[in-house]
Amino acid sequence: MSEKGNCIGYAARDPSGVLSHYEFSRRDLGTDDVSIRITHCGVCYADVIWTRNKHGDSKYPLVPGHEIAGIVKEVGSNVKRFKVGDHVGVGTYVNSCRDCEYCNDGLEVQCVKGSVYTFNGVDADGTITKGVYSSHIVVHDRYCYKIPDNYPLASAAPLLCAGITVYAPMMRHKMNQPGKSLGVIGLGGLGHMAVKFGKAFGLNVTVFSTSISKKEEALSLLGADKFVVSSDQEQMKALVKSLDFIVDTASGDHPFDPYMALLKTGGIFVLVGFPSEVKFSPASLNLGMKTISGSLTGGTKDTQEMIDFCAAHGIHPMIEVIPIQYANEAIDRLTKRDVKYRFVIDIENSLK
Repeated sequence: MSEKGNCIGYAARDPSGVLSHYEFSRRDLGTDDVSIRITHCGVCYADVIWTRNKHGDSKYPLVPGHEIAGIVKEVGSNVKRFKVGDHVGVGTYVNSCRDCEYCNDGLEVQCVKGSVYTFNGVDADGTITKGVYSSHIVVHDRYCYKIPDNYPLASAAPLLCAGITVYAPMMRHKMNQPGKSLGVIGLGGLGHMAVKFGKAFGLNVTVFSTSISKKEEALSLLGADKFVVSSDQEQMKALVKSLDFIVDTASGDHPFDPYMALLKTGGIFVLVGFPSEVKFSPASLNLGMKTISGSLTGGTKDTQEMIDFCAAHGIHPMIEVIPIQYANEAIDRLTKRDVKYRFVIDIENSLK
């Protein structure tokens, strides 16, 4: 390393979002910290949002990346859960108050004082957090997860955001009931994981997409039971009152009433995408005693449970592994939805 810092990475310098080589310093290892050598990092739509300042709050230079898999290289003196050489993951947040009702319940992502995001967040010491398009990270051990040695690190990375974003609400709303029916709206990074979890839970899974081109993959590669082009009113009509659950992963604007009509009485609609608005008739909700619910990622308890579930059931995200030098092209392709279904950066073999 040069005098500029102890960590190398790729950062955006301005709202163009263009990423290039950057050197900076990670904090010294604290007594409760784990220092992790990054092997892989998933490319999430959050990387697009904040490198390109879509929310107007980006702090440059900005190092993105919050789907983290790596190997422990050092632990603080108080750390008992991890040792050097362990395979570990880190997700979308790296700190929280650790004292509120949600933190105490293992739901740190809902921390009353606000969880500290893995990048572009303001940490307790006032520093701006930097993500893992980089060589290593230092994180309090509470926000680190054990990845079983037999589970590939490249596959583990996307679980830390895409995976937990759908797993947490699916478990919260008891979607793990074999024989029930699930609809999944959108077949990207989140949607394809919802399909995989749905099948592992023994659900009958229907995929809804605007693109007929995804039919073959949905049915043969992901194992969905049905595929529906959402603009086809006849196909939609045939499914009225047939679904117990819907997980909506689409962030493009779309109508909600046609999907609400597909739920059975007492059905549950979970929104994990971020369209510009959510609009539906009160009758869509009231007449069938339906529930609509939102969700973010998940707490530390759910995240570890999900990783263990994936390892036990052989559930792996479908990924395209890339070198970090391809990150700008990957982010461009992500904005065009041209990925099946998650880019994962091979940090360990490409970041020099």
